[in-house]
Amino acid sequence: MKFVHIADMHFDTSFTQLNNSNLGTLRRLEQRKVLKKVIDYIKNNDVEYLFIAGDLYEHKYIRESTIEYINNLFKEIENTKIFITPGNHDPYLKNSFYSKYKWNKNVHIFGPNISKIKENNINIYGYGFNDFYYTNPEIENFELENKNEINILITHATLNGTNNIERQYNAISKSTLEKIGFDYVALGHIHKCNYNEENKIIYPGSPISMGFDELGSHGMIVGNIDKNELNLQFIPLDESEFKIINVDLTEMISIDELIENIDNLEINENDYYEIYLIGKRKFEIDKYSLKKIIKNEKIIKLKDLTKRDYDVQKIANENTLKGLFVKEILEKMNDINADKELLENALEIGLEILDK
Repeated sequence: MKFVHIADMHFDTSFTQLNNSNLGTLRRLEQRKVLKKVIDYIKNNDVEYLFIAGDLYEHKYIRESTIEYINNLFKEIENTKIFITPGNHDPYLKNSFYSKYKWNKNVHIFGPNISKIKENNINIYGYGFNDFYYTNPEIENFELENKNEINILITHATLNGTNNIERQYNAISKSTLEKIGFDYVALGHIHKCNYNEENKIIYPGSPISMGFDELGSHGMIVGNIDKNELNLQFIPLDESEFKIINVDLTEMISIDELIENIDNLEINENDYYEIYLIGKRKFEIDKYSLKKIIKNEKIIKLKDLTKRDYDVQKIANENTLKGLFVKEILEKMNDINADKELLENALEIGLEILDK
């Protein structure tokens, strides 16, 4: 059987982390484009099943017009059976679109308890969130009814969650899933794909990147499974990537030189960039003013990670308050038990204060 596995579309998310309303609007349009790609792939390749493992949309922001758009796309693949497990951003609430909207007949939405849909010799199990936080110990003692058939689980979960926060999001241990013996586990929640040829417990990642904390390629998992063989492929969908470029200021002597360096960076016009300013700087930087001067609109953010290039040995010899401060810090650094990183930060902050 052929299937496509996606998760974490987050339709109508605000993209507040981008700090750019125009870019947020553009990315929401790209979300629609990406789902259309998924549907077109399914139509062109006679895919029998579509698994959506949670966070299809944002409960707080979702518009009915967007739900209509999604459902109309589902109508284009009438012969494909669609299975959805609600996640922590789109839980199955009484006032949610999962509950009150009339989805197309090829759509099945799982509830909070593990249930099974039987398709010939294929058993598709699933369960999802019915609130923004969710724990379900039922999976710990779960047993398959027939291990000779193909058994698939779809859910939105934290795999191997250990801390109290992770446990609030349907934490499941990998060893538990392996013990149960599912032939494929379609997960959602983590936005980075963990696909490899040896793995059958899969996060596809988000089909479209949400921002600079989700670098790299984003797409879907395409699979073909029988009882004795599982073949998987990751197919990129998002035409844009979020990328980070380091710009080292150590050898630069002016703000003009920095601007020239940034303007001369090799930038892919389809991608979005955050610039990390690093190294030792010889001049002051106002990153907000700098951002207004930079010509390339694909540079979305600047982060200043530089440190001032002080001649600390020269300052330590000064008969001033600043000199005494630096001398004391340098003496502390000579202690073999000293936390040098902490002292370097204290030196940086102290000199900046004393320079004002």
